[in-house]
Amino acid sequence: MGINKDQVEGRVKEAAGKVQEAVGKATGSGTQRAKGLANQATGTAQATYGDAKENLKDAAKDLDRGR
Repeated sequence: MGINKDQVEGRVKEAAGKVQEAVGKATGSGTQRAKGLANQATGTAQATYGDAKENLKDAAKDLDRGR
């Protein structure tokens, strides 16, 4: 299984969102905390999309090999 751009970017967004959420908690900023949670959700969605793309690509290769 390889790694694609969506997987990497999604996981980076997730991590950045976690940091942003932590900063929001530490500073008492509800806005930063909410933005961090939103970035985490966006990152998770993008990483999941990337995972699905990679799984489909792998499945297609397996089908080709089976012919």
